[in-house]
Amino acid sequence: MSSPDAGRPPSTVADADRRSMVLDSAMATFARFGYRKTSMEEVARAARISRPGLYFLFSSKETLFRAAVTQALERDITAVEQVLADSGRPLSERLVEAFDHWAGRYIGPLTRDVAAVIEDNPDLLGEIVETTPRRFEELITDAIAVESGHGAASSVAQTMISASIGLKHQAPAREFYLERLKVAIGLLVG
Repeated sequence: MSSPDAGRPPSTVADADRRSMVLDSAMATFARFGYRKTSMEEVARAARISRPGLYFLFSSKETLFRAAVTQALERDITAVEQVLADSGRPLSERLVEAFDHWAGRYIGPLTRDVAAVIEDNPDLLGEIVETTPRRFEELITDAIAVESGHGAASSVAQTMISASIGLKHQAPAREFYLERLKVAIGLLVG
């Protein structure tokens, strides 16, 4: 069995890994300080690279932020797809885990800052702020439809998403969000 990187030259693999690590460090830094207060210097320090090295990878803080959010959303969607595909587990359990990957891990300062950045700079993140939530809704709807039929799947999925959004803004901690989400999902899918 070959790895997905088997055909790429080693430097390309290392560059992709380095870029991914820098984006992870950037997300952690944005989460800690917020978008406005995060500097490229702080991200470089967190990623353990030089500031010129960071600018070589990303020409601006906006470009870095967009790439970091895009990577996080793509990982989230991939995790949601995998969780929902595991038909050997109860639907309600898979839905809670899917919502946790999608929203639960963002409970806290980053959630508020990302919302403010999007609101203040609608073009900053581009179409990903529309396409990934749509994909998430499709995945949830499809999972519900497999178990309960297509009739109410879309409205049940939309209601779950609305409940998640409301809980995300009320939740002081991820555990609170997950507890309440389990109740909501239990009521909606039994």
